[in-house]
Amino acid sequence: GDVYKRQVSTQSTGPLTTTAQLYKQLKMTNVTLSPDVQNAYLDVRSDKTETRWVYLKYEDKQIVVGATGDGGLSELVEHFHDGERAYGYLRVTTGDDLSARAKFVFISWVGSKVPPLQKARVSTDKAFVKEVIKDFAIEVHATDPSDLEEDSIMAAVKKAGGANYGTGH
Repeated sequence: GDVYKRQVSTQSTGPLTTTAQLYKQLKMTNVTLSPDVQNAYLDVRSDKTETRWVYLKYEDKQIVVGATGDGGLSELVEHFHDGERAYGYLRVTTGDDLSARAKFVFISWVGSKVPPLQKARVSTDKAFVKEVIKDFAIEVHATDPSDLEEDSIMAAVKKAGGANYGTGH
């Protein structure tokens, strides 16, 4: 149950690596966050910019801003591919004209072709990313573009956001 059947590291003395040993190795190989991630995050949050999303990708052992944009969710989703791990931060608007509010969505993406060890690293890396990207209404873990359909994302944001104005009440 709690054992990986192949050797994960050449430094390992035995053929089996437990999950605890695996997590210890993961913590030792932490990624770094590029300084521009903080700026892009603040840009998306700002009411004074047109930036609606940021796409974060891996470059070697660093998470960097891969792209930003002023479109919506579908524009961001175009950047996620099945062979990569990535993150997204998206600004959406809920409510009607009288009560429009900015809400934020944090997305962790692990494509279907990502190797198991890289998939395992996402949980520790994601915690690191969330030290900068702190404020969001919902978090979505996606492995396929169908996990990021606009209707379901917006429904989840509205549900997390409390009051639902503009429904004719």
